[in-house]
Amino acid sequence: MRFTAAVLRSYESRFTLEEVMLRAGPGDGEILVKIAGCGMCRTDLAVRHSAGRSPLPAVLGHEGAGIVVETGGPDTGLSTGDHVVLSFDSCGHCRNCMSAAPAYCDSFATLNLFGGREEHAARFTDAGGSALAPRWFGQSSFAEYAMVPARNAVRVDPTLPIELLGPLGCGFLTGAGAVFHSFGVGPGDTVAVYGAGAVGLAAVMAATAAGAVTVAVDRHPERLALAERLHAIPLHAAPADLPDLPDRIQHLTDGGAHYALDTTGSPQLINHALRALRPTGHLGLVARLRTPLPLEPGTLDRGRRISHICEGDAVPGLLIPRLTRLWQAGRFPFEQLIRTYPLADINQAERDCDAGRVVKPVLIPAGKGR
Repeated sequence: MRFTAAVLRSYESRFTLEEVMLRAGPGDGEILVKIAGCGMCRTDLAVRHSAGRSPLPAVLGHEGAGIVVETGGPDTGLSTGDHVVLSFDSCGHCRNCMSAAPAYCDSFATLNLFGGREEHAARFTDAGGSALAPRWFGQSSFAEYAMVPARNAVRVDPTLPIELLGPLGCGFLTGAGAVFHSFGVGPGDTVAVYGAGAVGLAAVMAATAAGAVTVAVDRHPERLALAERLHAIPLHAAPADLPDLPDRIQHLTDGGAHYALDTTGSPQLINHALRALRPTGHLGLVARLRTPLPLEPGTLDRGRRISHICEGDAVPGLLIPRLTRLWQAGRFPFEQLIRTYPLADINQAERDCDAGRVVKPVLIPAGKGR
């Protein structure tokens, strides 16, 4: 099968739209999905900053959504015509997978960050027959079609705007899952969110839906304005504002936040976030730390704790339907974070994302498979 995909050939190059080939149909437990839309996530772009970790050339993209066009056998639990949101890959049989913690799968890095399963390497090539990394996050969905394990796919209501739902599989899942699952936020709780990007604003929407008082911290006025529209208290945090940040958070949350989510990976902000917690407060980190994290004296006193959160501690098959129901009820308006681009404009989408001009780009494939 031949179709168009955005290929990244080197860590420094731009994406190129190319004809690619799937040389076999779905195997047992797999499905072929026609992609209606795919979110662009910071993890896709971080490939450039971790050269050698993810094999190239590759088709990236791991926030895909679309329609099932073929299934590999009767045991997928899905049918042709089903609308699905695609999420991360997992083995399904290690202890963490069996304990409803697939984001901590023993094989998570191999299956997701290293490009996919080795047994699939010969199945996905460019037009000249040269191999592409087989399956980024089980998907490689910057493309017109994606072959994925059925376990990655979550069936959704076909009346929903399928082209916009892809970010529910990773970025929005991470922020909302941190609030609902990692923290268990409830009415009357206070939540401080550091970084008003896609993950942070998803956390803001989820915390609001849970009945919490939420403070959004960012240095970009336009992001804070969006957070305020989503019912968060906006708090500007330019470098000159940082020394007073813990006191300001404690004042706004009547003694300190119960929960805090850091999406920035900044050691300075992480220390401020810990200081702004009330006793027994919990700080969650979702960004990968690229520098050492020295903790200042006193930041973990009085029962405060810190943990890393991967994929919102979520089971996608449970959380994604919850988020779509909240959207239908007007309580998780994620469409306000999205700007759509044709797949052909993927490099512009990346530039806009890097520059902070858009919160969540969603790429819409054009044309048909051949």
